Amino acid sequence: MSSTIYLVTPPFTQLNTPYPATAYLKGFLNTKNISAYQSDLGIEVILEIFSKNGLKKIFSLCPRPEDEKWDSVSDNAKRIIALQDDYYNTIDKTILFLQGHQPTLAHQIAKRNFLPEASRFLQLDDLQWAFGNMGTQDKAKHIATMYLEDISDLIKECIDEHFGFSRYAERLGRSANSFDELYESLQRPNTFVDDILIEIVDKRIAAIQPMMMAVSIPFPGNLYAGFRMAKFVKQKYPQIKIAMGGGFANTELRSLKDARVFEFFDYITLDDGETPIENLIHFVKGEKQATDLKRTFLLQDGIVTYINNSACTDYKQNQVGTPDYSDLLLDKYIQAIEIVNPMHSLWSNGRWNKLTMAHGCYWGKCTFCDVSLDYIKRYEPLTASILCDRIEEMIAQTGETGFHFVDEAAPPSLMRALAIEIINRKLVISWWTNIRFEKSFTKDLCYLLKASGCIGVSGGLEVASDRLLQLINKGITVAQVAKVNRNFTEAGIMVHAYLMYGFPTQTAQETIDSLEMVRQLFQAGVLQSAFWHQFAMTAHSPVGLEPEKFNVKKANEVDISFADNDVAHIDLTGTDHDSFSFGLKKSLLNYMHGVGLEEPLHKWFDMKVPRTSIHPNFIADALDEAELISYQASSKVIFIGNLPSIEIITKSKKGNQWELASLTFETKSNTINIKIDKAQGVWLFELLNTLKTKSMMTMQEVMDDYTKSGLEDFELFWDNKPVNQLNKVGLFVF
Repeated sequence: MSSTIYLVTPPFTQLNTPYPATAYLKGFLNTKNISAYQSDLGIEVILEIFSKNGLKKIFSLCPRPEDEKWDSVSDNAKRIIALQDDYYNTIDKTILFLQGHQPTLAHQIAKRNFLPEASRFLQLDDLQWAFGNMGTQDKAKHIATMYLEDISDLIKECIDEHFGFSRYAERLGRSANSFDELYESLQRPNTFVDDILIEIVDKRIAAIQPMMMAVSIPFPGNLYAGFRMAKFVKQKYPQIKIAMGGGFANTELRSLKDARVFEFFDYITLDDGETPIENLIHFVKGEKQATDLKRTFLLQDGIVTYINNSACTDYKQNQVGTPDYSDLLLDKYIQAIEIVNPMHSLWSNGRWNKLTMAHGCYWGKCTFCDVSLDYIKRYEPLTASILCDRIEEMIAQTGETGFHFVDEAAPPSLMRALAIEIINRKLVISWWTNIRFEKSFTKDLCYLLKASGCIGVSGGLEVASDRLLQLINKGITVAQVAKVNRNFTEAGIMVHAYLMYGFPTQTAQETIDSLEMVRQLFQAGVLQSAFWHQFAMTAHSPVGLEPEKFNVKKANEVDISFADNDVAHIDLTGTDHDSFSFGLKKSLLNYMHGVGLEEPLHKWFDMKVPRTSIHPNFIADALDEAELISYQASSKVIFIGNLPSIEIITKSKKGNQWELASLTFETKSNTINIKIDKAQGVWLFELLNTLKTKSMMTMQEVMDDYTKSGLEDFELFWDNKPVNQLNKVGLFVF
């Protein structure tokens, strides 16, 4: 028996970059000298479908004019079928373009006379409005994405109702309290997509000959495909043991009872996968007992049994190794742009190496979040040194210098340490991550993060209402968010806000007031991207665990034998949250393009809504508030910029003369000059030279040196405008 472990992500997740779970596990298994091979079957299936040969199969399965079913085919599908030769002639070239291999094709695609167009293109009438500030490449990527979506619509209508461009049979997995519907679907004949998936899996298994297949299912949209291929492997390769793990299992299958699941999978593991998969491998090899398994479901005597083995501890984050992307088709991923949203475009456009700064969330208090689960509540940060070691290893392996840190919320102190380490090692990378909009993100920190390659952050503003933010236990205020956003924006870092509506007890008035806050943030230019999500109550969140505290109740108690996460609930406040959905999203789409910011809020809704109670200058006034900056004696002072030139100049006024020091700093984009008292200027020039050699000083050391030089009023000097703007040239205090 081969000892190789086959790590698999089933269709479909992102198509621009691999979902990182299998790469994380492969990196860990490398540290244990356990052989592993990984596949992202999502991109492999997509490339089979969206090819000339794939399209020929698709069109051969579609109804023809002479068929009885032809009359029931939509006009859109008929148009695509009529244009099939145009699709044959363009599909392979378009995929190569989206893979980055034929960038010059962008000019033809962008002119909209190269690709055949169906109903998806009806929404592109405002293409110039949507992409007016974007380049030809991104415009062409969006058009090419619509072209693929048209084909996707044809597949869904005529061949496989479950198909989705970036997810598959998601409905069957979402909130499936019972396994019945999914089980019945799995008894039916294979679909067109199923056949492609199974053909690929069969070839891989025949070549690898694994002893175990570990299937990572991160989302509901991966569930059906994961079960479908597990069924095939069970039937053709019964000697292979099959395990399931990943985000779906971690959040949805903690209450699993249905034994039929184990007709497909032998084991299901929860939470961090390193220790469970290691113990499972030893168990399958006969080297451990079932009681040694860690956080693992299996069938014993026909009964679903969960073995936790709490005496066996998890690995520390510095022990799990560097994610390993080998085996994956890194040059085959496609850069689709589905949504005209700056952050979503960043997320889906580019090949991002995935890393994690810290396990869990350092805040871990938000009442809508699954804070009771291990992946949130167990906080464990890495060191900046280890992170940079991993960054360098991954660049060497993948050739990519873009990094997405997939933290729940990256801790500001670690972000600062990481930025300094990146700069000290002279690494040139681009990176982005999720944060909390907390006051630790000062101007100095934001400029430092930018200097290290940070290009964007996303954070939860949620319901932009101080009352509800307190109920959510978010630990922030709207005014604070505005100031933090300004700090990021002024440093040149894009800011995306996750927005929420429908939180328990939220009134119609608060929904409109929240929209007004968002409007003002865009109007002030401190927010560039955002997205509205409707609140969903989950079983493992404080709201789900104690709904009565939030004035909601569970809708209907149901017998849960399979998935248990989303909880149907009734908000006793009585607000019809669904009715706000379209207006919130329509207004936001316009705000992101600087349109409609002066329109009254009621214009976005087709129903009567309250007038906002928020002062029209609320955000502007918050941004105008003077911020008192107080430094601790232990605060660190660093300088990462270029040393300035210094010139002593003489000023005269009304017969009086005095000398000033003129310091000129050259940055990559401009020249900055400050003029200050001669003695202070000479001291500052020497300080910057010292910081270049010492790397870092405490604020107490800086103040002591200032005093020893015979100078006075340090606070007045340091907080004055000339010195206060030197974060733009690389002088920072933390």
